[in-house]
Amino acid sequence: MFDLPRAKAEARAQRPQPRQPAAEQPVARVLVDTPLPHLDRPFDYLVPAEMDVRVRPGCRVRVRFAGQQLAGLVLERVACSEHQGRLSYLSQVVSTEVVLTPEIAALTRAVADRYAGTQADVLRLAVPPRHARVEQEPAPEAAGTPDAPSPGPWLDYTSGESFLAALRAGGAPRAVWDALPGPDWATAIGVAVATVLSRGRGAVVVVPDGRDVATVDNALRDLLGPDHHVALTADLGPAERYRRWLRVVRGQVRAAVGTRSAMFAPVHDLGLVVLWDDGSDVHCEPHAPYPHARTVLALRAHQAAAGALLGGRTRTTDTTMLIASGWANPLSASRDTVRRRAPRVRPAGDDTEIARDPEARTARLPAVALRVARAALRDGPVLVQVPRRGYLEALACTQCREPARCAGCHGPLALRSAHAIPFCRWCGRIAGEWRCPECGNHRLRAVTVGARRTAEELGRAFPSVPVVTSGREPGHSRVVPSVQDRPALVIATPGAEPVAAGGYSAALLLDGWALLGRADLRAGEEALRRWCNAAALVRAASAGGQVVVLAEPDLAPTQALVRWDPATFAERELEERRELGFPPATTMAAVTGRTAHVREVLDQLRLPEDAELLGPVSIDDQDHQRALLRVPRASAWRLAHALKTAAASRSARREEHVTRVYMDPLEVV
Repeated sequence: MFDLPRAKAEARAQRPQPRQPAAEQPVARVLVDTPLPHLDRPFDYLVPAEMDVRVRPGCRVRVRFAGQQLAGLVLERVACSEHQGRLSYLSQVVSTEVVLTPEIAALTRAVADRYAGTQADVLRLAVPPRHARVEQEPAPEAAGTPDAPSPGPWLDYTSGESFLAALRAGGAPRAVWDALPGPDWATAIGVAVATVLSRGRGAVVVVPDGRDVATVDNALRDLLGPDHHVALTADLGPAERYRRWLRVVRGQVRAAVGTRSAMFAPVHDLGLVVLWDDGSDVHCEPHAPYPHARTVLALRAHQAAAGALLGGRTRTTDTTMLIASGWANPLSASRDTVRRRAPRVRPAGDDTEIARDPEARTARLPAVALRVARAALRDGPVLVQVPRRGYLEALACTQCREPARCAGCHGPLALRSAHAIPFCRWCGRIAGEWRCPECGNHRLRAVTVGARRTAEELGRAFPSVPVVTSGREPGHSRVVPSVQDRPALVIATPGAEPVAAGGYSAALLLDGWALLGRADLRAGEEALRRWCNAAALVRAASAGGQVVVLAEPDLAPTQALVRWDPATFAERELEERRELGFPPATTMAAVTGRTAHVREVLDQLRLPEDAELLGPVSIDDQDHQRALLRVPRASAWRLAHALKTAAASRSARREEHVTRVYMDPLEVV
């Protein structure tokens, strides 16, 4: 058990005191791996003579702390300590390998402060667990400096060449990138990275998932050759991932591409950070203190005086805010180039149109979507994006339309297949004898249709066409990386769309209401992002590419897709949020937990004068509440400091109740 009273006594003993004459015994300043917020600072330890040459800044050690042997990282060596009392000695040097660079140490400190967390929590995200066997392996030789590449895809962008020129000159340009439709986004990232590496500097690339990592990895290998970069993904396994990470921290490679955790990759002499598809929710770390890759990479670029390239198929309100603040500049193509590269997009369909067409009723598609699909299937594959996975994920009474719920836990009922028995999605209970509690009817109808049911319906409407499904769901995960350039119907959920050789001849974006109707501040922004990511896989309009979106044609996200103008949509969305006081025009924090615990935290907070408290309100029937705190963006750091101070105060008083603090929560409504 962690000895809290002893930890408090040691913390009090090591509070800064007036400087004393320098001691002859060398001192190591160690960040101890403890979760307690009031102990979130380094502690001084004496270095035994036999360890002196092995204790280096950034190495792993073990120390005596609160009666226990705890892990720690050496932040620095100092000649003497400001602590007036007696210091303990380091217990053990776990490894002489330097795993924490000064840049990452400063970054993790800044991230902890920005997100009201502890540096130890951030370091768990930044420094992978040790593998002693991997550390003993012979180190490969470092690769040389590659030649500067040609601009390539950046010639299609108005300021593309000037952006590369600034990187080539050793500058730190910051750009919000509105990527053109088509498959060359990874090549564009590769050119930017190769340009930085040609100057002898390093680069970090963060993308949403493993498929994107593989795409950028291949592009970098084609441009740089082998041994100039590493790809970091979770499916590598702990040993291989640590092996590649060591190549980065040792300076043997100067570029790293990976998913979310790669934002802390310790490349030497950082010259560029890249974040692709920054609107994806997977860029938000699910572990405390819940940092977002966009904010972390922006902090890295600022601290390291490095360039930044943030973007994707659409522009988010967050990156639009960076442009409005002057932190970054837009990097986009002319309207003529956009029109030349984008497919033709048309909104279509309502229930009236489906009711008039028997075949459309079978396939749950309006007539115009069926006509486009039939014509496009003569030339190649057709992509069908379905916003929900599964079969029938929500059911209702056919007579009174009341949602069908479990008799035990009141969870929603669903179907796994056409011949399956309804079951509860929460508790798994079978509901074979369900009857509506309102009208007594026993027949069910579909409310939301999943990808597998859509595949069945389209298979009946197009009996001679192969049907391919691609999606992620528990028990049925099957993500298809690519499809051939031949007639086929490809049914995919958002983010799992395969790449078609030569591009899709058409795309059908189904059930737009399911995306736009979500109770989420970012519903329109997220719907447009998913639509554009799918539509970007379709051939250009000049090659016959067409996209049909089943959504109300007069809605702003639909119009932005039709015009392929996500930048204007983001600017208008940001202006509306500024008027309403919503993020990212303001900064919000959420405090969640038991009702009594949330209220205690709020009573202890010393908020900035410009802070506004919203709530608390109940979020479930288990006595949990959430309170929102809102401040102007300029007060974000002060709000985080207030939350961190309150957490440290509770920790010091041994108040063990749990409340979670989220800075910049993804969901605020």
